[in-house]
Amino acid sequence: MRIGELAARAGVSTRSLRYYEQHGLLTARRGPNGYREYAEEDVRLVSEIRALLAVGFTLEDTRPFVDCLRAGHSSGGVCRESVLVYRRKLAEIDDEIRVLLARRAEVAAQLAESCPGCFVRGEK
Repeated sequence: MRIGELAARAGVSTRSLRYYEQHGLLTARRGPNGYREYAEEDVRLVSEIRALLAVGFTLEDTRPFVDCLRAGHSSGGVCRESVLVYRRKLAEIDDEIRVLLARRAEVAAQLAESCPGCFVRGEK
């Protein structure tokens, strides 16, 4: 399939596909006319990349998942390298949550000090 069809089926722009290709995550074959040609499995690869990017993974984080799918696995997350990325990302998210909770507590304390009685626990 050509780049426009892949883009439409995967829900991304042709620019994104070229970007993934530049980073070695996607490989286009060239037809006799020089146009990029993609295989059916590329829809799945692009969908995996897109899903991971949507939840905060970096483009480089997606590489083990893509490699896992290319190796023939039914999911990009079942390979050892992918699991390591999942674990690292969860640790990063846990750290971000701790920082946000500490920041929230500090802001709540400042509000309580500045305006006694203005802050009600759990208020939004």
